[in-house]
Amino acid sequence: MPLLEVENLHIAYKEIEAVKGVSFHISEGELVSIVGANGAGKTSILNAIMGLVSPKEGKIKYKGNDITGTAAHERAKMGIRIVPEKARLFPQLTVWENLMTGIYGIKKQVPLQERLDWIYELFPILKEREKQAAVTLSGGEQQQVAIARALISDPDLLLVDEISMGLMPILVDRVFEVLQELNRKHGKTVLLVEQNALASLEISTRAYVLETGEITFSGTAEEVASDPRIHEAYLGG
Repeated sequence: MPLLEVENLHIAYKEIEAVKGVSFHISEGELVSIVGANGAGKTSILNAIMGLVSPKEGKIKYKGNDITGTAAHERAKMGIRIVPEKARLFPQLTVWENLMTGIYGIKKQVPLQERLDWIYELFPILKEREKQAAVTLSGGEQQQVAIARALISDPDLLLVDEISMGLMPILVDRVFEVLQELNRKHGKTVLLVEQNALASLEISTRAYVLETGEITFSGTAEEVASDPRIHEAYLGG
C-alpha cells in the first residue's frame, strides 16, 4: 500500500484551473520529484496534500485513509510536514525558537534533546546560530532551519517546495545533499517539487513531469532524465 495516493486531483482558483486531474503515488522510503516550469501547478499540489488549499475534485489518501477533508494541523499530527518555498521562518524568533514551532501541537512524545542533537549533526551551522534571530541568517541557513523545523517532529512524509529558489549554486548542492542523506541514510519519504530538474532528478527514485497542471510523463528518475523531450525542455539539452 502506498504511503500517499493522489487521485484525479483538480485545484482551481476562481475560474482558473491550476491542477487538472493529477494522479500519482509515493511508497514509503522513496524520494519522488515533481518537476516542471514555474506556474505548472507544483506548489498547488503540495499545498493540497498539506491541507492548505481545498481541491475542487479528487482524493488524497495517506496510509490508506482518505484525508481530503482533514485540516492541515491534523495532517501535521499524522506525520506530514512541509518545507515551504522561501523558508517562511518567523524572522524575529531565534533559530532555536523557530525549531520549537515544529513540535507545537504534536500529540506524540518527541525526544527533544535527541532530535536536536540529530538536527545539529545534520546542520552544524544551526548549532552555531542557535541564539540568532532568523532574520540575520543567510538564505541557505534559513533553508536549513526550514528543513530542520519540519524534521524535528520526526515526520513520516516530508513535502519540499522549491528549496533551491534564490540560493547560490554551492548552497543548492548542500540542501540537495541533505535531502538525499535524509532519504538514503535515514529512510525519510520525500516528495520534492522543483524547477531545478537536474538537481532533483539526480537524487530521486522516481519523477513526474508536470506541464500546465497535468502530468505528461513519469518514470524512474533515470528514464525521465534521459528522455529527449524532457532533456530539451528542462535540462538544457
